[in-house]
Amino acid sequence: MSHGKTRDDKTCLNCGHQVEERFCPHCGQENIESRHPFYYLFTHFFEDFTHYDGQFWGTIKNLLFKPGKLTKIYLEGKRAQFVPPVKLYIFISFVTFLFISFQIADMDFGKQGMDQGEATKKEIQKKISENEAVRQLMKESPEMAMADSLTGGALTKALDSAKTASEAHKKNDIDVEQIFKSENKKITESFGLQSMADFDKKEESNGHQYEIFRPFLVKIFELENKGHSPSEITDMFVKSSIHNLPKALFLYLPLFAFLLWIFHSKRKWWYFDHGVFTLHYFSFLLLLTLLLFVLNKLLSYFHESAFATTLNTILIISAIIYAGCYFFIAHYKTYRTHPALTILVGIIQFMINTFLFTFLLVGLGIISFLFLH
Repeated sequence: MSHGKTRDDKTCLNCGHQVEERFCPHCGQENIESRHPFYYLFTHFFEDFTHYDGQFWGTIKNLLFKPGKLTKIYLEGKRAQFVPPVKLYIFISFVTFLFISFQIADMDFGKQGMDQGEATKKEIQKKISENEAVRQLMKESPEMAMADSLTGGALTKALDSAKTASEAHKKNDIDVEQIFKSENKKITESFGLQSMADFDKKEESNGHQYEIFRPFLVKIFELENKGHSPSEITDMFVKSSIHNLPKALFLYLPLFAFLLWIFHSKRKWWYFDHGVFTLHYFSFLLLLTLLLFVLNKLLSYFHESAFATTLNTILIISAIIYAGCYFFIAHYKTYRTHPALTILVGIIQFMINTFLFTFLLVGLGIISFLFLH
């Protein structure tokens, strides 16, 4: 609820009806002054996106820690207490994927390994240069030669040992160079293809066994002709897939609800009821994902210490277990089926949804790749 001043005039500005209290009984508009200070724009915006008339935080608390409660109360008709399911899902989905987008915006998935290789290469070259500099100093300085003789050739032995290590480093350096050369090699060249004509010739001899891959090769040639390296193509593909994930997830909601409808009484439960359950459960999953990303971001400031890495792993495993248990508890409290039946239906639905969602992700990946530009 906003904190604007109530108007002395009891005539609703929206529909013209008489307003006895704060809200118009005809259209529901709040009868407050229409002119406000400039800061009201920001405070009202914050209230709309966090409070939802004072029920937002209560909704979040129940969503996270009381499986099935929001669905049960909503289906009982008590719909003014908490944020409506659709609005809740849209808001949480927006915030979650916005945060994830910020996290991946500066990431380069295809070049992370190459950056490590570049750092190793520079370290190798530095050690070799230092070794050569010390050996040259021994040749030019009598004092160094005398010190070496007085110590029984300890310095010479140390340099010889360093030389052996340097030779091994040089071999590794060559390997690093080969990695870089291989990285810059076009994807199509690794298949022995210079153009789509080469692919067509091979297909004629193979009886068109791999015709299904034609659209992907066309796209790869297109991207390579634009000057994109394999690492850049990988980076574009990952970011495009994550960008399209909210749309795919939204399309999957009706299918998830449909599977619930199949396994429950058609007389007692309507498809609408299963839709409410689905929206609440997916809102919970997205909120849990958001919290994991936030915690992962905080732990990243510890520079990947053993403690931070271990804690992050524990959090991820705990979240996965909790998400699974949450579904069974929410299902039992909403539908009130026998515990054994709840577990059986839950396991069957888990297997079906795992298969269908994997199929969805594969389709999402294909579409994301084919629409790269």
